[in-house]
Amino acid sequence: MNHWVKCDIVSAEQEIYSGEVESITVDGTEGQLCVLPGHAPLLTRLNPCVVKMKTSDIASDQFYISGGYLEVQPHHVTVLADTAIRAADIDEAAALEAKAAAEAEIQNQQTDIDYAQLSGRLMQAIAQLRLLEEIKRLNKGR
Repeated sequence: MNHWVKCDIVSAEQEIYSGEVESITVDGTEGQLCVLPGHAPLLTRLNPCVVKMKTSDIASDQFYISGGYLEVQPHHVTVLADTAIRAADIDEAAALEAKAAAEAEIQNQQTDIDYAQLSGRLMQAIAQLRLLEEIKRLNKGR
């Protein structure tokens, strides 16, 4: 069995990643999903999440996506993201500010608030901050 699967992460703006990976982990609408070589074909909606890719026994790569779709074919995985950012490019101050702003608007409790939109913005900020925390935790161990 092949130990690699071709993976592409594409946003509306550009191709973010293209290469071979050992595994890819994402958060779908039905829960967390890990794709390995030979996975059955699948199409699923993705929540805002951290995309984790194992690229070798000692290397991995992480991206933040604001949602989108995952398509799995026998030898090819495609993440079609609304927005995708490489972990190293996330602005922590901006994510903290976005989280605080969304929380403040939710606490305001005005009747004309679009809670679905606010919830989405809050989920995006929290996912970005979790990714940054995980990177910091991993770098501490090195």
